[in-house]
Amino acid sequence: MFGKNKMAMIVAEFLGAGILSVVVYSMIARTSFPLFSGLAAGLTLAMLVLVFGNVSGGHANPAITLGLWSQRKVPSAQAVVYIAAQMLGGVAAWTLLKYFLGHSLDSMAGNKFEWKVVIAEGIGTAIFVFGVVAANYQKYEGGKLAAVIGCSVFIGVLVASMASNALLNPAVAVGVQSWNWAYAAGPLIGAGVGANLYGMLFAPSAPKTSTRKKR
Repeated sequence: MFGKNKMAMIVAEFLGAGILSVVVYSMIARTSFPLFSGLAAGLTLAMLVLVFGNVSGGHANPAITLGLWSQRKVPSAQAVVYIAAQMLGGVAAWTLLKYFLGHSLDSMAGNKFEWKVVIAEGIGTAIFVFGVVAANYQKYEGGKLAAVIGCSVFIGVLVASMASNALLNPAVAVGVQSWNWAYAAGPLIGAGVGANLYGMLFAPSAPKTSTRKKR
């Protein structure tokens, strides 16, 4: 049913989300200073783009997949599979962290739905996905693509950290146990806003074709 290339894409997204979750937890469990978690997320995502970019695109985040899907950069069926693989990667990271620590992870999100968290996660993710979509439209590759995406998530994390745990990623929110509907809705809404803002206002326009007959 699945060829080698399709399996590689699914596994890449699963591993990407899982690795990113473990790295982010290793920072936020030790310090509340957002600079370090932002740097960790940015460097890790840049590495994932370099490693998995030519396989799956190196999304590792349902918000990125949703944003690119909204710009018709990812087919619908592929987007669904990617998001499923990413969320499973977050669950796997959660299980691995519990094994490493020897106890269950305490919830960092709480049960209360807060609009402040939704807005913070949404704005941070909008900045992040804006950069990702810009790089995609401008056809960046290799180190240039990795640098833009890494810097975009770093800036988004710093902005969101003013009012939330600044994860910008529902799969990571599951992995580090900072999950509630605010941490699910905020990144997805922000992704749609950031991707479509770039697509409507800043994306290169298709060249117009002349209808005049040649003489």
